[in-house]
Amino acid sequence: MRLQKMFVVIICVFGMLGMSNFDTQIVLGDPLPKIKTLIIDGDNNHNWKATTPVLQKILEDSGRFTVEVITLMKDGNKYNVGAVTANLEQNLVGNEFSPVFDKFDLIVSNFNNHRGGAWSEKTRAAFEKYVSDGHGFVVYHAADNAFREWREYNKMIALGGWGGRNQMDGPYLYINNEDKIIRDESAGPGGSHGKQWAFLITNREPEHPVMKGLPKEFRHSNDELYDKMRGPAENVTILATAYAQDTTKRHEPMLLAIDYGKGRVFHTTLGHDVPQIKSVAFIITFLRGAEWAATGNVTIPVPNDMPSNDVPVVRE
Repeated sequence: MRLQKMFVVIICVFGMLGMSNFDTQIVLGDPLPKIKTLIIDGDNNHNWKATTPVLQKILEDSGRFTVEVITLMKDGNKYNVGAVTANLEQNLVGNEFSPVFDKFDLIVSNFNNHRGGAWSEKTRAAFEKYVSDGHGFVVYHAADNAFREWREYNKMIALGGWGGRNQMDGPYLYINNEDKIIRDESAGPGGSHGKQWAFLITNREPEHPVMKGLPKEFRHSNDELYDKMRGPAENVTILATAYAQDTTKRHEPMLLAIDYGKGRVFHTTLGHDVPQIKSVAFIITFLRGAEWAATGNVTIPVPNDMPSNDVPVVRE
């Protein structure tokens, strides 16, 4: 019996050594429960129809998440549900966007109301309660352009851009060349970026669960480097920055962790379109940020193909 057990252990070890670059399903002991995830999309000035399926695949292929999707359609000044995955039908109230948020451990937003619509007061209140009660929220790229007028949403995301944001919405937040965090109250618009390029990301919190084990610097593929982001900037940790050499010439936040009540928010400014979200720098930070937002911990490993500071790595 002991020899049989030893043989099983040896097989498991060699199996782990031979696993692919990104296999999070191999665990010792009982497997972790899946993180029930809802992606919200539908009104966005970015290519949500192409990016949502890739985001869903990234999450599901990790073995850590199950994913449902709600697509919202603007109806006057409100949003109705345009499409849902089959398992969500029972969670909706008529055609109104009023999902039972508590059915999920994590919400991922691939949504911004660039055409000026609003979620209902009831839905906003339910979402605020959902996050503040201890659930997870991931703000993906242009979702930080949304809802300038929604005070609590802006607290959740810490920093936003565009949509008419200015000094009335909060300070600019960045890190100067002396590695000091600056809260800049000067006047000016919120949100801009230069041309796309393959920029270097600097790990600013190497002991935070999302960033632990990641290189001090790693290269991301050609993407928009968001700068001049401003907002309440409360209860926020700057996890990673990039140096905006063509615009502000300062270290701009790329990845943020925000506490909102008992809830956790992971905010990534990366990932303009499908080519950008196939960058390993995006994939691994998105996955680890999502797991942390949902659970407070990170079990997803750093992959073998994690880029260093020289060239980006992009998966097919």
